[in-house]
Amino acid sequence: MEKITIVGAGLAGSLLSVYMAKKGFAVDVYERRPDMRKAAISAGKSINLALSVRGIHALKEVGLYDEIKKISIPMYGRMIHSIDGVTQFQQYGKDNSEYINSVSRGDLNKKLMDLADEFRSVKFHFNKRCMGMNLDKNELYFHDELTQANIAVKSKVTVATDGATSPIRMEMLKIPRFDFSQEYENYGYKELHIPPNDDGSFKMETNALHIWPRGSFMLIALPNMDGSFTCTLFIAYDRSLGGNASFEYLDTREKVSDFFKENFPDALEIMPSLLEDFFGNPTGTLITVKSYPWCVDGKLAMLGDSCHAIVPFFGQGMNAAFEDCIYLNECITNSPGKWNDIFNNYQQMRKANTDAIADLAQENFVEMRDLVADPRFLLEKKIESELYKRFPDTFVPKYTMVTFMRIPYSTALNRGKIQASILHALSDCKSSIDEIDWTAAETLVKKELAPLNY
Repeated sequence: MEKITIVGAGLAGSLLSVYMAKKGFAVDVYERRPDMRKAAISAGKSINLALSVRGIHALKEVGLYDEIKKISIPMYGRMIHSIDGVTQFQQYGKDNSEYINSVSRGDLNKKLMDLADEFRSVKFHFNKRCMGMNLDKNELYFHDELTQANIAVKSKVTVATDGATSPIRMEMLKIPRFDFSQEYENYGYKELHIPPNDDGSFKMETNALHIWPRGSFMLIALPNMDGSFTCTLFIAYDRSLGGNASFEYLDTREKVSDFFKENFPDALEIMPSLLEDFFGNPTGTLITVKSYPWCVDGKLAMLGDSCHAIVPFFGQGMNAAFEDCIYLNECITNSPGKWNDIFNNYQQMRKANTDAIADLAQENFVEMRDLVADPRFLLEKKIESELYKRFPDTFVPKYTMVTFMRIPYSTALNRGKIQASILHALSDCKSSIDEIDWTAAETLVKKELAPLNY
């Protein structure tokens, strides 16, 4: 039985181990953290996951979706909260058949590990911190966090799923002509909490992603199975960029309390542990990573955040990593045993698309924190919805292409730019959808867009 080594037992690594076991490989998975199913540790990151079609497809392929559906909450749209407490619902899809799912990162990771453990050919090695790799010797190096021993592991085929700060990628930097960029946003995030009512019910609309857009900053909230909401505040690090809306300024309990009273009064009313959460929880960073090549000969490939980390504003980080697993699995099927071909085909399929979703995620940050409350943006969304109804095979909203379809991310990015220009032209000097010339709209759509072949 051929052996594969996976570095990292997060979401992508655990899912990939199942794919590989189903392919008949022996799989060793090395993870720096303890087994999260036994130790009381964080899942590693803040921000609930937004599971959508791409991720669902992967879970269906390994037979886990029905189980995950039980611990997911459908969100049919955005609930926008204005400063005066008025809310407005913006539906994601054409109807309630199109929705994203709020799911706990930790619970999903544990379910994937449990599924992997059902295969005798999969073995997890916890508390093993990767220290690097010798590509010439095909040798991985780990530090045992319990015994403090250093371990060398021979590995003919390795897949690195070791995250945005990947030690394996650090080894790739030594390779000639390896392209790498990382860009930190000058924004951080803080996880906060809205508890359930005394009877366990939700304090706000359950089936929505709640957003408090405030121009240069925002608060979001996603529902949990226990009736609570996981909230995330996104603001600038530095006062020079964000003024009072910055972590640098918000350094006392009084300042935080006043900031929420001014900007999120309705949220403040239902956040009894705000100050404890704000000063007790770490400040998260937002990073975009792009790299290439992802593979070395037929012996190493990177997957997920290790080669293409993105910011969370399109809810596609996990979905994109799961889609990596789908395509790597497909490449193994198409070229069995030919690892050089497998890895090359995999990175050719994925590179342009992961670059595209990175760009889309950065764009969506501006939309979420600012544009969702802009009158012209709201008018354009109405025009977009009507064009989708009139030309369902041609004018497909960018959000729909990314979230509810499996077309390439690069296609969604490119068509999205064309469609944005159409919407901008149609909405120019208009204040109502009743003012739109639909004959002119049809001419514009047919001129600029070919039918979407999917």
